[in-house]
Amino acid sequence: MMRNPPPPPHLVIVGGGLAGLATAATLVDRGLRITLLESRPRLGGRASSFTDPVTGELVDNCQHVSMVCCTNLDDFCRRVGIAGLFRREPTITFLGPDGRTSTLRAGFGPAPFHLGGSFLRAKYLGWGDKMRVAYGLARLALDRDAGGGDRRDESFADWLWRHGQNVRTIHLFWATVLVSALNERLDQMDVGLARQVFVDGFLMNREGFQMEVPSAPLGELYGARLETWLRDRGVDVRLTTGVRSIDADEDGSTVRGVTLRNGETIDADMVVAAVPFDRVGGLLDPAIRGRVPAIEGLGRLESSPITGVHLWFDRPVCPLDHAVAPGRFLQWVFNHTALQGRSPKGGGQYLQVVISASYDLAWMSKEMIRDAVLADLAEMWPAAEDANLVRWWVVTEHGATFAPRPGVAALRPPQRTPVDGLFLAGDWTDTGWPATMEGAVRSGYLAAQGILEDLDRPARLLRPDLTPDRLAGRLLTPQADSGGLRFAPDFEEVSPEPAGG
Repeated sequence: MMRNPPPPPHLVIVGGGLAGLATAATLVDRGLRITLLESRPRLGGRASSFTDPVTGELVDNCQHVSMVCCTNLDDFCRRVGIAGLFRREPTITFLGPDGRTSTLRAGFGPAPFHLGGSFLRAKYLGWGDKMRVAYGLARLALDRDAGGGDRRDESFADWLWRHGQNVRTIHLFWATVLVSALNERLDQMDVGLARQVFVDGFLMNREGFQMEVPSAPLGELYGARLETWLRDRGVDVRLTTGVRSIDADEDGSTVRGVTLRNGETIDADMVVAAVPFDRVGGLLDPAIRGRVPAIEGLGRLESSPITGVHLWFDRPVCPLDHAVAPGRFLQWVFNHTALQGRSPKGGGQYLQVVISASYDLAWMSKEMIRDAVLADLAEMWPAAEDANLVRWWVVTEHGATFAPRPGVAALRPPQRTPVDGLFLAGDWTDTGWPATMEGAVRSGYLAAQGILEDLDRPARLLRPDLTPDRLAGRLLTPQADSGGLRFAPDFEEVSPEPAGG
């Protein structure tokens, strides 16, 4: 007598941001029934767009970029068929306070020295500044325990003061790179994550620093396209479907499913909570919370804000595709007319400005932020002063990322929980990466790996880091013996002077 085969295991993913999408994308065609629940009417989470009510066009909340070193994000984009919608920028352009342009590009030397020529030619730093920065970079690169041990509570600003940096180098170099990369101020930044940005992003591989800029709105990349891709592969994608709770059996040892805000229950063999860190605790059944001690640590995580300023001009203003602006109110300018072919009706130019870690803007009105940005643009490119502003938006995401404060690693939980069938996903989990799209995708891959292990179908989903160039690997990886490399710095380690000293 033929018996009906058992139904496939049912996986419910709560949250349609990049972490939830990555989890689903790696588990299609692996014998699971997958339901993806998203409370908003679109997928993508923070990597999303809104519809401009005037034009009907998609406008990104804030500019998102990747880097070549983001190997898992690249794998995800290839997997779901959107890799062709990114434009690689082999050169990063800096516009100094004096209006002179500098470029960062790989030269002829091997990594980690491939960017040395560009750095030495940087016009916004003097030779004394460059010597200080070079010494700081060398100390940071060779200190593989940076931010650990007895100094795990030290901020990166304090680390910089101890290693001979001054106000000028901190303001024009270190903050320019790291505030945008980690979305945090230097005086509140974890040293280990700061080191990772420079080592993994700039020093390990000749191409790792290169940007990958979307050539389409985020809402198209991670919204409609991903929804179609998942549905075509059998995933039940349910938008505008909020979850009230993740449920378990009586003692909280095994997950049972979810209850929606409308009272509907959905049974599940496994649940992935791929929501912001400040929402996880409120979703878990009380019996579950008692079994997941890491939830208490999430209560000590904090958020960092990002502000995006969208400006449509009646004529070209910015002659570059993008620009980094050391020492200014604004930090980055992206020319979306050049990058995405988008401009106001009748011609002109659409610019998107990014201000990361925008705590200091909280007291300012949107009009004040706009005017401060316009003043910077007029100093950078005089054409901006004569152009007419056709339309504008100021969008601040107050919970854009988790704040990478000193010691934050101890608060980030693993993707697997002590509750059978319950997994966590999000850039705030323990991914080894900062709060980035790469970190979000890594978390989804790690959660998916755990699910496959529980189903006795283990698979390696997480992609390896970008391969270090030979010399960089010998000098900077944990196995390296740097005893043969010596520096003769002009600066001694100092303790920061007290304010006003």
